[in-house]
Amino acid sequence: MLKRKDFLKTTALGLLPFGIPMVPNQTRFTGKKPVVISTWRTGLSANEAAWEVLSKGGYALDAVEAGVKVEEANKDNKTVGIGGYPDREGKVTLDACIMDERGECGSVAFMQNIKHPVSVARKVMEESPHCMLVGEGAKLFALDHGFEEEDLLTPDAEAEWKKWLDQKEYKPKINIENHDTIGMLALDEKGRISGACTTSGAAWKMHGRVGDSPIIGAGLFIDPAIGGAVATGLGEEIIKTAGSHLVVEMMRAGHSPEEACKIATERIIERSSGNSEGVQAAFIALNKEGAYGGYSIVEGFDVSVYNTDGNRAEPVQYLI
Repeated sequence: MLKRKDFLKTTALGLLPFGIPMVPNQTRFTGKKPVVISTWRTGLSANEAAWEVLSKGGYALDAVEAGVKVEEANKDNKTVGIGGYPDREGKVTLDACIMDERGECGSVAFMQNIKHPVSVARKVMEESPHCMLVGEGAKLFALDHGFEEEDLLTPDAEAEWKKWLDQKEYKPKINIENHDTIGMLALDEKGRISGACTTSGAAWKMHGRVGDSPIIGAGLFIDPAIGGAVATGLGEEIIKTAGSHLVVEMMRAGHSPEEACKIATERIIERSSGNSEGVQAAFIALNKEGAYGGYSIVEGFDVSVYNTDGNRAEPVQYLI
């Protein structure tokens, strides 16, 4: 029988009897730094803003915040920030989270009338005793910290919502990005890694619905010793598998960023007993050495990358 003292000794040594490495081995997977990666081809514009920070020796946390704010302010992006498709009540509700190189985090969910939820999430992290604020409380916190209230429902999004009211069918579409986020990870010259994730959530969702994007461990996770991951796609499935946390733990176990993302997508399929019809989920990951990767359930997902080789979108491998 393993005595309590002996058990504690094995945990202090890194759980070696259970096959988990005492020291995470990611040094064999290396890349260039600084580097920023983001979800989907739409991340290219966001990468530009992040690279503006990183290329000048700036802080990775500043880079990811600046990067995703580009899409939060983009009225043509129907899945993020102002211009995002509303819920079935015609309300635009926003979710976002952010994590720094220490693993500290901030999050807001179901927030209305504030254009930049990622910046509010950073304020929650840095200027509150909490990790997450939601709904009216998140909005009041934002207003108390100088954010301005504005109507986020654009004429284009309102027109699409009124069309939807004719049928009232809720069915997320694969790779149409009507249920998407922008997730971003950055590694700066000093080796600091940070991440951010922001979305207006699933179009025509029930009022009050929150997906994976603001949930630490689902939509985003950073481990200071290993690296980070972000998720995109059907949030309910990502939440059920704690997807981003799983990716990081697989990197801790010795897998490359791409392999770790593949394992997480496979877990979603396994959990659903192989029934993936109508489900798209994808992950991107970045380790502390600058190596990155991604994987998706269904073909059509890209990881956008900016390092000293330039800014480009790279298709990832997929299961289906």
